[in-house]
Amino acid sequence: MRFTPHVTVATIVEDNGRFLMVEELADGQAVFNQPAGHLEADESLIQAALRETLEETGWDVEPTSVTGIYLYTAPSNGITYQRICFAAKPVRHHPDLALDHGIIGPQWLTREELAGQPERWRSELVMQCIDDYLTGEHFPLSVIRSPR
Repeated sequence: MRFTPHVTVATIVEDNGRFLMVEELADGQAVFNQPAGHLEADESLIQAALRETLEETGWDVEPTSVTGIYLYTAPSNGITYQRICFAAKPVRHHPDLALDHGIIGPQWLTREELAGQPERWRSELVMQCIDDYLTGEHFPLSVIRSPR
């Protein structure tokens, strides 16, 4: 059996103590996640983060750093995900943009508002990524390398 982790990206977008979250349906339940999704063929990790953030929230963002790289096996399906989490600044909102299927909409929430609803986290990575962001340990975007 071949082990094939799924490569995903996520984006932490903070503005005045609130975080841009995606309210989405997962297994018929409304949950919160960072704007996140799978890397697609022929795109860079940063391009994937920009695309997923726009498709799920209607926001253009400017990546500023890498918050962390995570390996997570979902208990619900046994799939292992490698998540590269970026920090970004909000740039421009497109309120009329149609969002991806299954997305209820973007929400700006404080850490405390999220912490009070653990049953609504898509996974434990939701809070771990925010807490890692808040510790202030950020890695330069230059740690992401691609062949020339």
